[in-house]
Amino acid sequence: MDQWDMDYIDMESPGRIVIDKNGQGKIHFGAVDVEIDCRLESHGGGARLGFSFEGNDECDPVSGRGWALIDGEEMAGHIFFHLGDDSEFKAKRQNKKPLRSAE
Repeated sequence: MDQWDMDYIDMESPGRIVIDKNGQGKIHFGAVDVEIDCRLESHGGGARLGFSFEGNDECDPVSGRGWALIDGEEMAGHIFFHLGDDSEFKAKRQNKKPLRSAE
């Protein structure tokens, strides 16, 4: 993430984004713990994974949106907190199941 360093991202446990086959999931980093709702959306002649989220940051309610492009085993995107911070992020797949490309 470009807004927060690895010490913060992995503060409580390793930072992660988890998405199930139904497009539901979770993001956790630092003191942020949110549930996400994902959809494939059109973007520049292709597709990207768009998501909204809701949860908490240090027990304060937070919500927002984001997007990600998937390329093989890697994901890169941007997360936007409603009326707050935003950050680019990159993630790498940790398990063996193949990813479905968003393009």
